[in-house]
Amino acid sequence: MKSISNLSHIGFDAKLINQQPNNIPIEFIWPDKEKPSIDVKELHVPIIDISSFLSGQDNQILESQASRLVSEAAKIHGFFIVTNHGIHEGILSRAYKCMDMFFNLPASEKQKVKREWGEISGYSDSFVGRFYSELPWKETLSFRFSAEEKLKNGTETVKDYISRSMGDLNQELGSVFQEYAEVMNTLSLKIMEFLGISLGIDRRYFREFYEDNDSILRLNYYPPCKQPNLTLGTGPHNDPTSLTILDQDQVGGLQVFVENQWRSIAPKPRSFVINIGDTFMALTNGIYKSCLHRAVVNSERERKSIAFFLCPEKDKVVKPPKKLLEAFGQRVYPNFTWSMFLEFTQKQYRSDKNTLQEFSDRLKSNQVVSNKLVEQS
Repeated sequence: MKSISNLSHIGFDAKLINQQPNNIPIEFIWPDKEKPSIDVKELHVPIIDISSFLSGQDNQILESQASRLVSEAAKIHGFFIVTNHGIHEGILSRAYKCMDMFFNLPASEKQKVKREWGEISGYSDSFVGRFYSELPWKETLSFRFSAEEKLKNGTETVKDYISRSMGDLNQELGSVFQEYAEVMNTLSLKIMEFLGISLGIDRRYFREFYEDNDSILRLNYYPPCKQPNLTLGTGPHNDPTSLTILDQDQVGGLQVFVENQWRSIAPKPRSFVINIGDTFMALTNGIYKSCLHRAVVNSERERKSIAFFLCPEKDKVVKPPKKLLEAFGQRVYPNFTWSMFLEFTQKQYRSDKNTLQEFSDRLKSNQVVSNKLVEQS
């Protein structure tokens, strides 16, 4: 296992590293086969205007066309874009303002809310201390968002975490990111309705499945890098979660691996990139795909993005609806709960393109062992 030199003591400081040209620490250098591609072509994904769907207007022709486009994309790579989504521009601008406030803090201040091993909420400086090689060139700030706690007793999990860990002086951050998580939660449930329609099942099925969700809001900050050809902002991975709503700034950097090549998804103003995650792929019995993707960095400009990861309530069993099983045959993945899969990705396995398959294989193996023990007892 490689040493982390002194990174584990000082953390990730891109400004300090960039003061030493052509000297990226070895921990950030990725293998040749993973390094950023040159002249990446754009991936043309469906752009869906969801304004009429959100307003409840009955336009079956438009709905049918949009469902078909999303279904076709979801069966190949799981990415599409939504426009006219109803999220006010002011909410987005306030979120980015607060991002700047946090990531511009001295490293010592950010370290006060360092994300603990196995936890969701907190600051991470490039996974220093968790991994020993192929570190991503980025900083993140993550929050757990519980729709169930908000519905049951009004608990604002994002705001409460910020108040508890950062102090009352950060009330603005708490209010802004709580509001952002709530509007994304609302939007994600509407998208789940839309995905249900595209799969030919009751539009309420997935919405109801996720109404008490236990989700994640993550702020991504990618500093400039003097040698962007050697490193990655986020390494190749499939999201283990269910659905991602990504707002990316205009710098660009998102790439998706489709048909054995990397393709980019260019930023589009006032739109969100949506992609299917592993958990939803399992929930659809493998019909809709979770796809390998990554983020590259820029030599001159910083890049920022905000991702809302929709996840089920932790103890809810992930299994496909009967209608999908009847239409598409035998089960592809065993039953599991989000808490089981989350623990696997947080403590046992570094997410990549094989995360769901590795997790499923271990579940099946454990079940075989368990059955044998029962037979022998």
